[in-house]
Amino acid sequence: MRQAMIPIVTIAGLDFAGLLGGAIITESVFSLPGMGRMSIRAVVESDLPVLVGTTLVAAVFIVLANVLVDIAYGYLDPRVRVK
Repeated sequence: MRQAMIPIVTIAGLDFAGLLGGAIITESVFSLPGMGRMSIRAVVESDLPVLVGTTLVAAVFIVLANVLVDIAYGYLDPRVRVK
């Protein structure tokens, strides 16, 4: 059963970045306050510090998701563990 979970964990890790990208579109369409709308406003107004900050926060979330996926690989498949 654990072997069948590896592709699911892989797709879940990849979908996290798409989820953040979808949040930008959703916040723009429905005029919701959030990080996506703030980053779009920063692009339009050429506010570089805000744009760098939102990009950095999004990158940290994606890196943390990838670390969690790597840890899950080690738990699900003992052959992947670091020796």
